[in-house]
Amino acid sequence: MLSHLRPAIVMLALFTALTGLAYPLAMTGLIQIAMPRQANGSVVERSNVAIGSALIGQSFVSDRYFHGRPSATSTPDPKDDTKTIDLPYNAANSSGSNLGPLSKKLIDRVNGDVAEFRKAGVALIPADAVTASASGLDPHISPATAALQVQRVAAARGVTAQQVGAILERQIERPMLGIFGEPRVNVLQLNLALDAALPKVTG
Repeated sequence: MLSHLRPAIVMLALFTALTGLAYPLAMTGLIQIAMPRQANGSVVERSNVAIGSALIGQSFVSDRYFHGRPSATSTPDPKDDTKTIDLPYNAANSSGSNLGPLSKKLIDRVNGDVAEFRKAGVALIPADAVTASASGLDPHISPATAALQVQRVAAARGVTAQQVGAILERQIERPMLGIFGEPRVNVLQLNLALDAALPKVTG
């Protein structure tokens, strides 16, 4: 019986070492050499201080900044830990709302967002301006959704819409090779570019 078990144990140990240790370590080392920034979370820094990641959205509420798309993430209710409360862009609890298309809560929230755009005179509203992503942490918005915010950002910063629009245009990420993916704007990077280009403007 031992003669049958020995080859099995040896093969288990061998493949555990190869696929559980050697391969992951080799891939980790290779990626650290080839793409260290991406391998370490695409951390974004300002003045050598980490302020976020290019892969994870953040909640911006000031009129001076561009806002991301709606986020359905939540956190435990401090008054009742069996319930949750909304906390947009909570990176510790990535999730969608799981609300169906007939959900009154979802319909009311989308209708409320649409009403705000209509009040501002927007006729054509991009889908990502009123819908949350599956993760709730999408760091990007479409150029169309960003364009809807140019006037607000410019007014809050006391500059022209043309100035803000020019910064936005430079931050648009184009499809890879011109065909893969959609044009998009990283909200954190765009807001950092705004602060860099308009450092003396306060709102």
